[in-house]
Amino acid sequence: MLVSIGEAKQIWAVAAVFGQARTLQRLHAELEPRLTAADRLVYLGNYMGYGAAVVETLDELLAFRRHLIERRDWQPEQFVALRGAQEEMWVKLLQIQWAMQPAETFAWMMAHGVEATLRAYGGNPAEAGAKFRAGVVVTTRWTTELRERFIRHPGHYDFVHGLASAAYTADQTLLFVNAGLDPGKPLDVQNDLFWWGTAGFEGLAQPYAGFRHVVRGYDAERGGVRLDGPVISLDAGCGFGGHLLAVCFAADGSVVDQIRI
Repeated sequence: MLVSIGEAKQIWAVAAVFGQARTLQRLHAELEPRLTAADRLVYLGNYMGYGAAVVETLDELLAFRRHLIERRDWQPEQFVALRGAQEEMWVKLLQIQWAMQPAETFAWMMAHGVEATLRAYGGNPAEAGAKFRAGVVVTTRWTTELRERFIRHPGHYDFVHGLASAAYTADQTLLFVNAGLDPGKPLDVQNDLFWWGTAGFEGLAQPYAGFRHVVRGYDAERGGVRLDGPVISLDAGCGFGGHLLAVCFAADGSVVDQIRI
């Protein structure tokens, strides 16, 4: 799902959080008084995974959105959240009984951060192997129980399943993605390349598809923050010993403010 965020004088973008709920709370505390009634706020995915406070992170996101709508008179469309690789893997984990090689797929997911999310919603990674060996019926029962635990947390299921793939400004100045894209493909066929498509994206020297800047929230290579050029990267290492970064862009794509926690 691609989302237009319309026209705005200022757009705040928040990098990957990775289950760092307290850091996100501190960022929100600094961000809230800086927001105006006309701003847009875009979260760039990877709220889940790695960190120990996955549930609390989603609770904080939902609470802050509710605060902006109820207390600051924001419209729901001013708050945009993208799906990150962590959210994509979690959704796929809840359907892993249909994977061609569930054990191998599960092991890869665990190595890439999903273990923290699984444990946060009451799952035990040590049980998975036996479930897979027992077959589709037993594995389906296991994923159904996981889904039910997930649903018990108010708003979490709807939030994760309502995440956008990418967002863009109406005048095509800014395109917001989770981790990357394939510069050789049109925007509407990127699909999972928004999460895994970093090949070729890193060296993008020309604007992509008419967009002046592509803004991402996660860099798997830990290349550091970049705030100019066709590719803008906001990953300051949150969840891996670094900082959580929020950057405010003017309508022309220039950086006018930032918060680093």
